[in-house]
Amino acid sequence: MDQLPAALERVGNEESWALADAISRVLKNSEELHSWRRHLLSACMRGLVAMYSKDESQQEVERSMLLRLEELLCVVEEVDPDDWCSLVKTGLKYRYRDETFLKVLNVAIQLLYKKESSLSQ
Repeated sequence: MDQLPAALERVGNEESWALADAISRVLKNSEELHSWRRHLLSACMRGLVAMYSKDESQQEVERSMLLRLEELLCVVEEVDPDDWCSLVKTGLKYRYRDETFLKVLNVAIQLLYKKESSLSQ
């Protein structure tokens, strides 16, 4: 379970995300759920950066990762600043015209830069 978030960062690893979803369901009422989701959020952002850096258009995979990112951000509401910076820079460089990316980026900015957020300080 400890190595799964690192495996999720690799492009084209949809089976690992299915496993991660199953683990999330098992941890649903556990104290470890928040920590697990933070690891998943980080892996999701790193996976998107890797996907964008390779500049391979896998629209369905990207879309599902972006929707997963939005879902995780709504629950976790905190990110690693380095992961966030890398996602924003790489995403804007390669996907500045992508409607789904821009929508999720807007939602993320609204969530992360509200008054009580750790990034807004």
